[in-house]
Amino acid sequence: MAELQEMATLLQQGNVNAVKTLTQRLLDNGVSAQTILNDGLIAGMTVVGEQMRCGEMYLPEVLQSASVMHAAMSILKPHLLSGGVQPIGRVVLGTVKGDMHDIGKNLVGIMLQGAGFEIADLGINTPPEKFVEAIRQHQPKLVGLSAMLTTTMLVMKKTIEVINASEVRSQVKIIIGGAPITQRFAGEIGADGFAKDAVSAVDKVKELLAISN
Repeated sequence: MAELQEMATLLQQGNVNAVKTLTQRLLDNGVSAQTILNDGLIAGMTVVGEQMRCGEMYLPEVLQSASVMHAAMSILKPHLLSGGVQPIGRVVLGTVKGDMHDIGKNLVGIMLQGAGFEIADLGINTPPEKFVEAIRQHQPKLVGLSAMLTTTMLVMKKTIEVINASEVRSQVKIIIGGAPITQRFAGEIGADGFAKDAVSAVDKVKELLAISN
């Protein structure tokens, strides 16, 4: 459908008002929320991810496209819920205690949402116990921990230790990310995976959960 292709293009261009208008018009014309999500928004964000990976799109542009996705999803979500559409998985995200950075985490959340996941975002400065509580509440398949400061890397380690000591550890995979984080550090603290950026985070989450593209 030409309008869905147009939506994907407008999302890549960061045109929030046009995408919101088009989303509502498609719904009014009887196009299902699932079709709009898959063939319009996710299709657009997939291209954004590929362009970011290739260096053809940079962070400010990606964040603008992400904000378009978020705005459109606020319109679609009630229709998806009423239609019984199930996400491909649920993910809990949070920046660990002592760290106030959230741009990377937010982008990971939007990219995962664009890939069909449901996101429970705990925000910044999240203590270890809150992650455990969120796992109990939301029953996710995966938890993502973010840290941008070298000083909060140890808090990330502590958070995983607290999750490990709880009864919920067997329920989830744990992925970590942030500027100072490496694959080696992920292995040292017992994380199941590491992602260097939002695009690779989607790939790693799907890999850990054995979800095919």
